Amino acid sequence: MADSRSDEEKRPTPRRRPRRVAPAETPRPGDPLGRPEFYLNRELALLEFQRRVLAQAQDARLPLLERLRFLTICSSNLDEFFEIRVAGLKQQIEFGLEQPSLDGRTPARTLEDIAASARDLVREQYRVLHEELLPRLAAEGIRMLGPQDWSKRQAEWAERYFENEVLPVLTPVALDPAHPFPRVQNKSLNFLVHVAGADAFGRDVHLAVVQVPRSLPRVIPLPDEVCKGFKGFALLSALVQAHMGRVLPGLKILGCHAFRVTRNSDIELDEEEVDNLLKALSSQLTSRRFSFPVRLEVAEGCPPDLEQYLLENFELEAADLYRVRSPVNLHRLDALADLVPRADLKFRAFAPGMQQALAEGEDLFAAIRKEDRLLHHPYESFEPVVRLLDQAADDPAVLAIKMTLYRVGKDSPVVAALARAARAGKEVTAVVELRARFDEERNIGLANLLQDAGAHVVYGVVGFKTHAKLLLIVRRESGRLRRYAHLGTGNYHHVTTKTYSDLGLLTADKAMTEDAHHVFQQLTGLGLAPRMLKVLQAPSTLYPRLLELVEAEAEAARSGAPARIIAKVNSLSDTGIIRALYRASQAGVKVDLIVRGICRLRPGVPGVSENIRVRSLVGRFLEHARVFWFLHGGAELLFASSADWMERNLHSRVEACFPIEHPPLKRRVIEELLNAQLRDAAQAWDLQPDGTYRRVESGGPARFSAQRAALEAHAKVKKRG
Repeated sequence: MADSRSDEEKRPTPRRRPRRVAPAETPRPGDPLGRPEFYLNRELALLEFQRRVLAQAQDARLPLLERLRFLTICSSNLDEFFEIRVAGLKQQIEFGLEQPSLDGRTPARTLEDIAASARDLVREQYRVLHEELLPRLAAEGIRMLGPQDWSKRQAEWAERYFENEVLPVLTPVALDPAHPFPRVQNKSLNFLVHVAGADAFGRDVHLAVVQVPRSLPRVIPLPDEVCKGFKGFALLSALVQAHMGRVLPGLKILGCHAFRVTRNSDIELDEEEVDNLLKALSSQLTSRRFSFPVRLEVAEGCPPDLEQYLLENFELEAADLYRVRSPVNLHRLDALADLVPRADLKFRAFAPGMQQALAEGEDLFAAIRKEDRLLHHPYESFEPVVRLLDQAADDPAVLAIKMTLYRVGKDSPVVAALARAARAGKEVTAVVELRARFDEERNIGLANLLQDAGAHVVYGVVGFKTHAKLLLIVRRESGRLRRYAHLGTGNYHHVTTKTYSDLGLLTADKAMTEDAHHVFQQLTGLGLAPRMLKVLQAPSTLYPRLLELVEAEAEAARSGAPARIIAKVNSLSDTGIIRALYRASQAGVKVDLIVRGICRLRPGVPGVSENIRVRSLVGRFLEHARVFWFLHGGAELLFASSADWMERNLHSRVEACFPIEHPPLKRRVIEELLNAQLRDAAQAWDLQPDGTYRRVESGGPARFSAQRAALEAHAKVKKRG
């Protein structure tokens, strides 16, 4: 088949050199703990996490529409996996970087193993959708109707809808020497149409591409009057395919095949070579939509010659082709859950708890002065943090507000409060991380908004992402200045605080707030970092202190004293931390790790990690809090942190790890978070030595759930009906 692409389309897509790897402790030759079989592969571990997410969609004990949400989350996560992780591996191969990873796999071998695992995962996703979820939804009166299912009235309505709402925004492109293959955006819905006949100019036409704009809804509700007794829906892709003859009038449609391309979405900037980070990043955002392809998804039934044509156009190999059942983008089905008003098919709604001292109308500064306040989201409301900012913005005694912003969401009340404070003449400093992946454009917008309001906006430290979650308020009280701080494990995002499990500490502790002040000094100014009093900071003090604490437990175990470590993180991949935990296990330290996602540590290896247990919790709320506990001779040191135990967090980001010292708060975190999740028998999975996970089961219907227990302890769960 002739290649109709322009010379520009045929040129190899420029690809940036893979990003600099953060410094980390790597095994030395001959190191007994450096053997590849002691480490799991990072990419395959991430795919194992997606399997645990997909297992939620398979769990018949969960509400039906929530199972659908988990399916779409798994699909979205897999998209990002290809956009970032697979793209990075392809770059390594292109630049000849074939050094094996810790587990001994080369990038090429890793891609082979990814393909096998990902294909199996994709097949299972579509099986769950078509064989479990859609039939059960239909039994509940919620039907996804294809053209073959339409009644006469439904077909007439679909035709009118297509003519009025869809056809006017479609632009078919015939493929010939004057019309090269169009630029296809990342993850957009497209159709390759095989046609016969002559166009309006008498030219023979064989192929056309129809791109579907993102602005069109992918799930379309049918009106009740054409769906008697049930809620009917149609997929936009099915609607377009059924009416393709209207898009290409006068031509015979021989085949119409949906396809989607996934592209590299990682933005790499050499920050030392740009004068203005905001402008440089802005210019990269548009090009990201058309970066080099890494995966091609084609609906089943596409002829092999057309599949090959698409592969050649996007410069992909056969291994990059994924044949899928309809729809090609499962993630867009998440709209269905919002369109169906069936509370009985969703998780029970709840009102987050509110501590009386932090309730509406209370003086939050007085409450925090009295004692530290701990918030456990989403079981407890994020509202006190927003109201603290609101009070600070309106309080004449408040002189300055400083805050880090990584992800804050659209129409953020946090940003609104900061802007109001700046307009009121207060000294407002916002450290905005422009490089928060997939939130870059939004963060550029909020940076401009805050600058327009009069705030000082900085973008952190060149070469280091600012990932710490810090708020500092300076207030004049009784003739002197007092600082108040909020330190958290999660972002200041008022939406995700309702679904992410995180911790936040409100404190007026002199040492803690002074440390927060020093962090902001480092982020906005110059000079050497002062000695921190309580807060551990990456990339300076956090990593070495963690190694010291782990080694202290190992020394205690060697001397015959009790020794134990419990750590809850999102991911564990840092080589130095893993080796330290192995040494602690060899010394006899009992180590319990709660790792939601990636874990490269292999538990249960004789002589190395018999004393290490790793479990993962996947449930209604995304486990996001990072918490580290050390027995420490009975003193029980407890920390909460913005940092995971990954190379990038410990070595290439600005992070804050803070102690929780107030005894009631310390005991609460240990019992409510750590111990509860270690005895969870409803949502927990245990990592096996071979890298797979086994679901934790217990007898009886009333299996303990840490998330359910926290919800019942703090929130008001609404009754059905």
